[in-house]
Amino acid sequence: MILQYWMGAAAGLAVVYGAGYCWRAGSNWPRSAIKTGAMAFLALAAAALDAPIWVVAGLGLGALGDFFLSRPGTRAFLAGMAAFAAGHLAYTVYFIGLAGAAAPYAVPLALVLIALAASTELWLAPHTGALRWPVRGYVAVITAMGIAALGQSAPLVLAGAGLFILSDVLLALALFVFPTASKRWILAVTLWVAYWMGQFLILQGALWAA
Repeated sequence: MILQYWMGAAAGLAVVYGAGYCWRAGSNWPRSAIKTGAMAFLALAAAALDAPIWVVAGLGLGALGDFFLSRPGTRAFLAGMAAFAAGHLAYTVYFIGLAGAAAPYAVPLALVLIALAASTELWLAPHTGALRWPVRGYVAVITAMGIAALGQSAPLVLAGAGLFILSDVLLALALFVFPTASKRWILAVTLWVAYWMGQFLILQGALWAA
């Protein structure tokens, strides 16, 4: 019963945040609580389900990152980036230890990820200012996570990792490249859906693999 509550609370808060908050500018405590709770309850459910410890850690660090990114200021942003980078590293450790055959076309897809990472020097780095090196480090961590995910073929895990990477690309576009776009809400909603569903699918894939 408690497990169902946690999963329901995670999904419910994710819907509330996507419908009423993610596309709005500004920072307030209700926004922080809802955004953080959407991932924190998922982490609690993962722990209750005896999900692999690195997946639980990834979800928990995602909740921490969500909290910091929902708060104003450069320090909070850097703390959020650090939390998400640690979450990506936790998933990387899990993917490396996950037994199974490599994903179909793993090598070409890995090359695509490397090319995408390299391309950020053209479309992202010039917009990041003093945050250029932290962003570069984060791009490297994301790329490592994606390549590690390609080392096995569990469909849900692959889909989750892909959506997580997509959400980070969309977040970079929203924060640095198109911060004043007239239809920025479309970008905000899309990246939130990709982010939360990516984390959810990684959890489901990990439970299935276990």
